[in-house]
Amino acid sequence: MSSPLQRAMGGGQRSLSASSLYVNVPWDDGDSDQTSEGDSDSLSADEGSDFEDSMRRNMKKRAAKRPLKTTPVAKHPKKGSRMIRGHSQKESEPPASDLFDAVKGAKSDMQSLVDEWLESYKQNQDSGFLELINFFIRSCGCKGTVTLEMFKKMSNSEIIRHLTEQFNEDSGDYPLTAPGPSWKKFQGSFCEFVRTLVYQCQYSLLYDGFPMDNLISLLTGLSDSQVRAFRHTSTLAAMKLMTSLVRVALQLSLHRDNSQRQYEAERNKGPAQRASERLESLLEKRREFQEHQQEIEGMMNALFRGVFVHRYRDVLPEIRAICIEELGSWMQSYSSSFLTDSYLKYIGWTLHDKHREVRLKCLKALKGLYSNRDMTARLELFTSRFKDRMVSMVMDREYDVAVEAVRLLILILKNMEGVLTDADCESIYPVVYASNRALASAAGEFLYWKLFYPEYETRTVSGRERRRSPHAQRTFFHLLLSFFVESELHDHAAYLVDSLWDCAGSQLKDWESLTSLLLEKDQNLSDVQESTLIEILVSSVRQASEGHPPVGRVTGRKGLTPKERKIQADDKVKLTEHLIPLLPQLLAKFSADAEKVAPLLQLLNYFDLNIYCTRRLEKHLELFLQQLQEVVVKHADPAVLEAGAHALYLLCNPEFTFFGRVDFSRSQLVDLLTDRFQQELEELLQSSFLDEDEVYSLAATMKRLSAFYNAHDLTRWELYEPCYRLLRKAVDTGAVPRQVILPALTLVYFSILWTLTHLSGSGASQKQLLTLKGRMVAFCELCQSCLSDVDPEVQEQAFVLLSDILIIFSPQMIVGGRDFLRPLVFLPEATLQSELASFLMDHVFIQPGEMEPGHSQEDHLQIEQLHQRRRLLAGFCKLLLFGVLEMDAASDVFKHYNKFYSDYGDIIKETLTRARQIDRSHCSRILLLSLKQLYTELLQEHGPQGLNELPAFIEMRDLARRFALSFGPQQLQNRDLVVMLHKEGIKFSLSELPPAGSSGQPPNLAFLELLSEFSPRLFHQDKQLLLSYLEKCLQRVSQAPSHPWGSVTTYCHSLSPVENTTEGSPQGYPHSKKRRIEGSSRQHREDISSSQEESLQLNSIPPTPTLTSTAVKNRQPLEGLEEMEDEGSSESEFTQRQLLSGTQRSRFLSPRHSQTPFSPSGPGLGKKLTRLSLMEEDEDRGEVETQHESGEEWQDLDKRLESKHSSPHEPGLDLLDSTELNIEDF
Repeated sequence: MSSPLQRAMGGGQRSLSASSLYVNVPWDDGDSDQTSEGDSDSLSADEGSDFEDSMRRNMKKRAAKRPLKTTPVAKHPKKGSRMIRGHSQKESEPPASDLFDAVKGAKSDMQSLVDEWLESYKQNQDSGFLELINFFIRSCGCKGTVTLEMFKKMSNSEIIRHLTEQFNEDSGDYPLTAPGPSWKKFQGSFCEFVRTLVYQCQYSLLYDGFPMDNLISLLTGLSDSQVRAFRHTSTLAAMKLMTSLVRVALQLSLHRDNSQRQYEAERNKGPAQRASERLESLLEKRREFQEHQQEIEGMMNALFRGVFVHRYRDVLPEIRAICIEELGSWMQSYSSSFLTDSYLKYIGWTLHDKHREVRLKCLKALKGLYSNRDMTARLELFTSRFKDRMVSMVMDREYDVAVEAVRLLILILKNMEGVLTDADCESIYPVVYASNRALASAAGEFLYWKLFYPEYETRTVSGRERRRSPHAQRTFFHLLLSFFVESELHDHAAYLVDSLWDCAGSQLKDWESLTSLLLEKDQNLSDVQESTLIEILVSSVRQASEGHPPVGRVTGRKGLTPKERKIQADDKVKLTEHLIPLLPQLLAKFSADAEKVAPLLQLLNYFDLNIYCTRRLEKHLELFLQQLQEVVVKHADPAVLEAGAHALYLLCNPEFTFFGRVDFSRSQLVDLLTDRFQQELEELLQSSFLDEDEVYSLAATMKRLSAFYNAHDLTRWELYEPCYRLLRKAVDTGAVPRQVILPALTLVYFSILWTLTHLSGSGASQKQLLTLKGRMVAFCELCQSCLSDVDPEVQEQAFVLLSDILIIFSPQMIVGGRDFLRPLVFLPEATLQSELASFLMDHVFIQPGEMEPGHSQEDHLQIEQLHQRRRLLAGFCKLLLFGVLEMDAASDVFKHYNKFYSDYGDIIKETLTRARQIDRSHCSRILLLSLKQLYTELLQEHGPQGLNELPAFIEMRDLARRFALSFGPQQLQNRDLVVMLHKEGIKFSLSELPPAGSSGQPPNLAFLELLSEFSPRLFHQDKQLLLSYLEKCLQRVSQAPSHPWGSVTTYCHSLSPVENTTEGSPQGYPHSKKRRIEGSSRQHREDISSSQEESLQLNSIPPTPTLTSTAVKNRQPLEGLEEMEDEGSSESEFTQRQLLSGTQRSRFLSPRHSQTPFSPSGPGLGKKLTRLSLMEEDEDRGEVETQHESGEEWQDLDKRLESKHSSPHEPGLDLLDSTELNIEDF
């Protein structure tokens, strides 16, 4: 049976039934499902049928339609266009690929390119259509071409099968996915070519039965190919082709409606005015439009059923995304045909797709539909069916998908009233506090349109927005307060302000309304609402001034545009001008409330302080300084004092003209506080009875001084001596209250640091340096004494200050050309180091059950306590890394790595990494020391019996495994460290022997099970050495066990080369698989293997290397081999133990040494195999003899491990490698 392509080339009827395109191509692995809704009635051909032959017998052929006469087609190519091939071209040659090259290069506009192809097609339809086909084939990345002979004699399925066989799949890239600048714009040019092709053919070739119908058939077949490139490219072309056809169908529909209206108007005229010829012309035109539209819809139906219905569920997410994206565009542009539930269901189903890009395309397609109010009426059924899924996608794991879901719900909220219930909205509200700013901003916009906008909708007059009334603004802030307070979703309004900033920034920047609400006498606001409103004010001011989101909220933007920076500068000036006069009033009104005063004082951080000078607002500065002094004297809350000290620090800039006035005010305040401190301190030191009010007053004064000492240099007030006397009395007598000791420690600490700052900036005398050194040492002694204080807060404060000051005065202080500070370098003594480590154990590594009684177990308190413990641990780890403490003290930290991983895992891991960077060898010893300490503690508590079955021992194994993983994948780099660790671990496990006459095992023997966790990090050669070393050490045990010790068995099993066959040799040679020789020797070899396993545990004979021979070994020594052994005796034992690697072992395989006479004991085995077995037996005997020698071999091992065992230029021969031994020849 001839195909339509063959009939067309033969000059027959150039038409094809539209229904004949409903083809059934053999299904392939490119589909994720085997069935599809709505295509069972149109796809029924068998697997071997041609693409165009299905259902042709039941359909009538369509005659070729003449082109419309309304619009001319481009006849001549434009200037500079490519040459058109003539009829003289050989018919057997395929068309040139200049069409593909032109689209790839995108050097000319697509309209000219398509017009040139149309001219070429009109001159020679065969070659023109072949050129178009080969363009699509080349676009798939296939180097094969369709020749004229193939086109005449082969069906589409045969052509595609032939092209598939020629497809080069060496690389997974094809034009749509290929990297590089030349392919970057190919997809856009390819889609533009398809669109232009349909546009230029819409009045001519589009209705000719030959080119479009056959092109659709070819694309349908390619889209069903198992080759990904064919499937991807043809699906893209088919979907873009259908998109262009949808636009043509829409235009035809409009033309048909216009013709119908003109016909009705002409027919309604009176008989005298009616023109019969015009009526016939309009009727003919309408009929022609109707036929063309039916033909276009037939093509669209063929593409939809032949391509989309299968490919929207393709295994490739890119193909699924293309289908959904184009379906959305069809629904928007031609809603009368496509905006139905039968098409919408595909988008609804694909909302559950597992790939981000596909879900994103679904949401964007739906956004285009829901944004049009006219379309929403036809979306009611779809919305009711898939609304829950759309709402749940707000919590999508991909942030961009969640953002699009929220924006889609905003459109539904605006254009479909009452669809989203309160429960739906309440599931979206918490997203305004999300860490991702784009998602939080989208949720803020939803919140704005749901709660805020309907209450104060603004009206526009002549295109300009009116200024909102104060009442509307007050309504907005009242609603904002109600939502934040009543929802109880978050504790910080700054995140809510940031979420609403993009959609309600103008309302949030209405600082006039905010301040008027706060300063109103009869405002009817609760205390919580006032605090929240102040926080909203500060947050909006900060957002306008700095332009970045709050801490912890992620934004992808790198910086502000020039326009945004200009708006930010203008806003900063506006808010400063407005708030400078009102800030003293706000402080005066809320001065009694510490929770409200602290954020108000922070407003000064966002002011343009130069405005105090330029706008002559010094009188408001005076008022602010007065209010600041009153606030500081009135409050002792740390947040208020810190905010006040920082505000005064901002004003104390010598560059400001008002610096003198501010400095005078600061001096007045400090004088007042210092005088009060001196007076109250003398009363405390002299009085034998401590009144609570006096103690509170002194503590409050010292807290104020401490807060200001942190930001301002108070050295000239000489606070060190009185504070030191106070602390000395506290240490000596213990009669000083805790609330006084804490600020006293801080004051002495700041005094030392400010003195160091003065001496570092100028040439200090030796006397000044020694004086400072004496003060620092005295302070360290005080802190050391406080570490044993009864009060835990005093202990923790002393530890923090001590760790900081030890780091400051560590040897690193002289780095950077400050050698003159060398007299100040201080290193703690051993007693202080020990006390610091003990404090860490008692206050950081404690279980929840070990918390002190009386502590509240509320979540926020637990979090605060955890943060404090993390701070203490970080301080101790810094002391280790800066060399202040001995690095061995890190074992106290590392041994808790696994047990407290959830709380301190990140800190300990970073410390371990830094310690390894400082000294790899020392760090490995510290890891081993940590395991030794844990094991010793467990042994002392439970004894040696059943130790390895305890849960604590299992935790130790987990810790050892985590330590082993910390070495990373650099096996060769860490080789010497891991071997050293095993060697020291073996020594420790056998360091204590059982009592004389006892048959029990050594008490530390179970430690070998911990070492087994490090065995995967060993090379094969090192495992053999360690096995030999272990057996030599086991000889020291006086009594041999009646049965193998379990710990030794476990450790030897971990060193077995069978366990880790993937390990490489130091030279990097891969181990080949050994051919198993069948015969009577197999059972005997298994017996030998079992005896070797026992010898590892009991005897001193090392094992024969596994899989080095397949012959039965004779244990009788031979004379020739003994001579060879004598010849090689000069070699070091280490070289002899390298599993026959190196040049010395390779000579054993020379022909001269392989001629030893021997009668094989096993039948059927060749002489070469027997000789190899004997050579290996000789090596085993040599290793047995070396077991009785001294331990000098390990000294030689340590030296050779550092040199990586062998020169990289002379790789040794590996006896275990069948590729080197040519075992296949045996």
